[in-house]
Amino acid sequence: MLTGKLKRSVKELDFFCSFYKTTICSPYSKFPVGAALLTADDTVIVGANCENASYGGTICAERNAITTALSRGFRQFKTIAVVTQLEEPATPCGMCRQFLIEFGDCRVIMGSSKGDKVNETSLAELLPDAFTPANLETHTEQSSKDD
Repeated sequence: MLTGKLKRSVKELDFFCSFYKTTICSPYSKFPVGAALLTADDTVIVGANCENASYGGTICAERNAITTALSRGFRQFKTIAVVTQLEEPATPCGMCRQFLIEFGDCRVIMGSSKGDKVNETSLAELLPDAFTPANLETHTEQSSKDD
C-alpha cells in the first residue's frame, strides 16, 4: 500500500488514485476506480474497486480505502479523492457517502484520468441531512427517557 506522512496537494492525491486504480479488479463492469484517503495526520491510504461475480460482494474504491484506514487505526479523515476514466469526474456512490459520513464531514475531490477537470465539494454537500451516529444517540436518549 502507498502511504505517506507529507502534506498532500490535490494533484498528489490525484496521482495516488490514478496509480492505484491500475491495480484494480473490475472484470465485469470494466469501470476502474481509484481512491486516496487523507487522514487527520496527513497519511494517504489508497484503495481500488474490487468486483465479484456475485456483484453484492463488490467493494468500491472509496470503501476499500476507508476499511484499510480503519484496519490501521485511523478514524478521522480530511479528504477523499476519487478518480475514474469517465470524461467528467464521478461522485462517490450513495453507499460510500453513507460509509464516509460515519466519520464526519470531509472534503471530496473527484477527477478524471482522461482530462484535467477536477471537482471539489464536501461530503455534507453530497449527502445533506445525512443519517449519522448522532441520530442513533438521540434515539437512544429519547428511548431511555420513555422507559
